[in-house]
Amino acid sequence: MKTIQLGTTGVQVSQIGLGCMIMGTTTPEDEAVQMLDRYVEAGGNFLDTADCYCWWNEQGTLGGHSEALLGRWLRSRGRRDDIILATKGSATVPNQEGVWVDGVPNWDIARTRFAGAGAKTLHEAIDGSLKRLGVDYVDLYYVHVDDLNTPLEETLQALADIVAAGKARYIGWSNVTTDRLLRIRELCAENGWPLPVAIQQQHSYLRPRPDSTNRSIVTDGQLAYLRANRDQTLVAYSPILKGIYDLAEKRAEHWMMSEYDSPAAQARLAVLDAVAAEVGATPNQVVLAWLLRSSSPPVVPLIGPRTLDQFDNSMAALDVTLTDEQVARLDAA
Repeated sequence: MKTIQLGTTGVQVSQIGLGCMIMGTTTPEDEAVQMLDRYVEAGGNFLDTADCYCWWNEQGTLGGHSEALLGRWLRSRGRRDDIILATKGSATVPNQEGVWVDGVPNWDIARTRFAGAGAKTLHEAIDGSLKRLGVDYVDLYYVHVDDLNTPLEETLQALADIVAAGKARYIGWSNVTTDRLLRIRELCAENGWPLPVAIQQQHSYLRPRPDSTNRSIVTDGQLAYLRANRDQTLVAYSPILKGIYDLAEKRAEHWMMSEYDSPAAQARLAVLDAVAAEVGATPNQVVLAWLLRSSSPPVVPLIGPRTLDQFDNSMAALDVTLTDEQVARLDAA
């Protein structure tokens, strides 16, 4: 597996990151361990988790399942020095009163209860993450959900203190708009605070509808910002949009399509299907291969397989070769 430089840090991360969100909950531990082993054997080194993963799969918890599992795996394998380890804070839901209804979380309520990115919250969160992971530091620490209710100055100072204390080497930001990134950049320059080197957003082959207001999806404007600022790398979560590219029937009923469904999306899907047939791969694999070819800006797709079969199918994208002509057709659709 090839590597990509994380911003301008000199740190090399594998061109595919492994999202560990559902490890230890939806994905049982034995299967998760096999997945982690296969990933590093294939040359992967970039693991992504968060302190809140996965509270919504076990009522009465705040999460921490994924971090704890990774901690056990790291100890058993002795691979800490081989791994670029990323985790996140700010999106736990400490107050879950009224959030669970008949055993199912209400996300409309949950999103109003995020812990946020205040200084005290972040300091407590990183300490909790390090304890569960069983490590002294993480390589990358994200603000998981951009917190509009806390002054950016407070958050950035807290993150700078976390880096200065040696608890994180670098910082990142997720689910954030371009105007906020510009303001973060200004404040970091003015105060000498560490700049986020990774921007983790939802990014795939389909482009969001013109009327989408989802702050988490990369826009054309954000792509332009990232092209102009190579000191920040785009880490793309949900790169295959829950696997909807392979089956029209799945797309027709999947909630993920609500932000994308449009005549433009249908045009892109038609070209995607044609290219997939030409190269003998699945549409999901072609999407990943297309993202791996991206250089303007560079993209690290973050796969989040639930099963070993899904993992193997995603990793097979490394063997898909797209011609320049096919890439151009996919780009232009």
